Amino acid sequence: MTARTPSSKGNPVDWSDPRLQALLRKSEHWKLDNRGAYALKDVQVHLGWGASSGRPATLVWERDQVMMLETRFAIPLGEQVRVDEPRGEAMRSVWGIVAEGREGFRAEDRENGVHLHWLHLR
Repeated sequence: MTARTPSSKGNPVDWSDPRLQALLRKSEHWKLDNRGAYALKDVQVHLGWGASSGRPATLVWERDQVMMLETRFAIPLGEQVRVDEPRGEAMRSVWGIVAEGREGFRAEDRENGVHLHWLHLR
């Protein structure tokens, strides 16, 4: 018997189909990030509740209550951060918690010591 799981539109998917399995094997080592889908913005990151001086970072993606930052330093998971984004004469400040972080995959990331951090905004 062939294992079939319905898709969201009601079309059956045969997950054991050799063609589908071959396609899935080709993509299992893909390393995706959201960079390139959003206009980059220079921001300042303040670590901890009482941080007075910020460190430079780049806002590379934002949607809903999630923000992705590129830094030249690691930020520990669970760290409370404030992100300041200049907007003309004003400053937008948001608070978040580092939910995930890793070193960059790309060759230029490794050359430049890039770290990527996903923040859950408050």
